[in-house]
Amino acid sequence: MTTHAEISRSLQARWPEHRVAPSLNRIRALTDLLGEPQRGYPVIQVTGTNGKGSTAIMIESILLALGLRVGRISSPHLSDLTERIALDGQPMATDAFDALVADVLPLVEMVDAQRLDGVPMTFFEVMTGLAYEAFAQAPVDVAVVEVGLGGTWDATSVADADVAVVCPIGLDHTHLLGDTIAEIAGEKAGIIKPGSVAVVADQDPEADAVLAARCAEVGARALREGPDFGLIARTPAVGGQMIRVETASGPAEDLLLPVHGDHMARNAALAVAAVEAFLGSRPLPHDVIAEGLAAVRLPARLERVRTGPAIVLDTCHNVPGTRATVAGVREAFDFTPLIAVVGLMADKDVDGVISVLAEEATTFVCTQVASTDRGLPADELAEIVREHASDDNVHVRASLPDALELAVALADEAGAGAGILVAGSVILAGEARTLLVRDEEDDA
Repeated sequence: MTTHAEISRSLQARWPEHRVAPSLNRIRALTDLLGEPQRGYPVIQVTGTNGKGSTAIMIESILLALGLRVGRISSPHLSDLTERIALDGQPMATDAFDALVADVLPLVEMVDAQRLDGVPMTFFEVMTGLAYEAFAQAPVDVAVVEVGLGGTWDATSVADADVAVVCPIGLDHTHLLGDTIAEIAGEKAGIIKPGSVAVVADQDPEADAVLAARCAEVGARALREGPDFGLIARTPAVGGQMIRVETASGPAEDLLLPVHGDHMARNAALAVAAVEAFLGSRPLPHDVIAEGLAAVRLPARLERVRTGPAIVLDTCHNVPGTRATVAGVREAFDFTPLIAVVGLMADKDVDGVISVLAEEATTFVCTQVASTDRGLPADELAEIVREHASDDNVHVRASLPDALELAVALADEAGAGAGILVAGSVILAGEARTLLVRDEEDDA
């Protein structure tokens, strides 16, 4: 009998998601064979450079507070493939996932045999087809779909979103999406479909112009942060923050958001606006907003997983995201000193990310992501880090467990007030969380 681990390895052995084969032909072929499951429920689709994962989770949580059955697609996963297909806020059950793969795989192989655009179905395309089919079988009342990369040709865009949510757009994946904000915005604007509602976070002027033009082109109604919705105020609190947001029916006050950072508060305001757009003329009660936001859980987003010394995990991997993370760490934890355990992908703006981290971190432990060949070797990362920190404060441990062990020793030596931030890659944060959270549960 094939195990879940074997099924996961087989799926991930397909064309990887970072090697994009831009086309919707393969995913359309699969969903056609499945009977177009993505047409069986309304879709809220979320794109952007930073914040789309956390915004999607917040949207999901508010919809659950409304009593709806919700499916959510996310990527990448932290520990297991099943995290990518959530039903009612929980990863799909392993046995159900494995059974779904067994049912759908013969159809995937039929599409593979066609070699559409010269390649078999990619890993991300297969996962997207599985998710849409799982949601149809559930069935869900609404699907919250996080774009994998870009928008126009992302596999998730085989669905036509009723609500298109656009988080802040910046420079990332430039080798795939374009070298300018305008080019990247043009790709991400592809999720805005005729007759949909676009809910748009505050943007760089170049991105804003592109998104406005797309809305006019397809006849989509636009709701914009600032004139139509937004964060009014926030106050840091124990375990998170209290926020006040502008809604269609006036300010919603005294909302507990159990995550840290100004960027997360603004994501919450964006999520509220997205749900209001989905409901249309139906009002979103403020007590539902409060219940939904209070239930939000965001693994590896400024998540403290240990104390004594404190260890915080974050998925930041580009310059804008790292700026938000550093500000959040400073506000929520104020570690003195801050020890950064860092590991980045070789295709990222490594120097830019490290330069931002160096504004707060005094010591670096350079490591590398073990589960992908995209990870920058620890020695090479250390050479870049030494341009921003003294040699005495830069350490190299290629193994993540060894890096964490050293960071803990350094924090213990530094005394009370010291803290550790693990950052630089979603995959690194996931590997660290698997080690630390599992160990913590074993110790309990």
